[in-house]
Amino acid sequence: MGRYTGPACKRCRREGMRLFLKGARCSMSKCPIETGRPAPGMHGQRRGRKMSDYGIQLREKQRLRRQYGLQEKQFHLFFERVSHQRGVTGELFLKALESRLDNIVYRLGFAPSRRAARQFVTHGHVTVNGSVASIPSMIIDAGSIIGVKEKASSKAQAAACLEAAEGREMPSWMTLDVKTMKGEYVRVPTRDEIAPNVDEQLVVELYSK
Repeated sequence: MGRYTGPACKRCRREGMRLFLKGARCSMSKCPIETGRPAPGMHGQRRGRKMSDYGIQLREKQRLRRQYGLQEKQFHLFFERVSHQRGVTGELFLKALESRLDNIVYRLGFAPSRRAARQFVTHGHVTVNGSVASIPSMIIDAGSIIGVKEKASSKAQAAACLEAAEGREMPSWMTLDVKTMKGEYVRVPTRDEIAPNVDEQLVVELYSK
């Protein structure tokens, strides 16, 4: 199945929550979640339907997957990778998703959304510890320096995004120097700091069947 190219707001309506797929525009008053638009489809306005345990687990998985903008195969591979590690699988999974290069670029404000951050990385505008990195799924180690390539077009794109994101709170596990356009992934965040609006344990239960 190819990457979804339809309206981003349609996905937010389906999940009943803001996924912040369109950057700052998701905070506007005309956001369909803010205006109360129902889920898409002919049955979108039906209420009170009782979901099965599988249905509840599936919805949580879809919410998390769409929030980070991954395709199903890629998302599942990430889960398989952390499922063999010691620790709480759900927390390890969230930490791995947060440590992706495209997510860090988005968190630093170099791109308005994770989707845009993925494109920004793929086009070679980002450096990790001084070297150009073009793989969005790269897992970044704590202490790494993520910057914008020393190129006029790269700097211009990042500057525009940083200006638009001015006032947005920087995550406590990162630091950013706006003048040099370099940020540090200081440490891996805790579960409470990540705080996505999903129950990751339901995702673990779904994939463990």
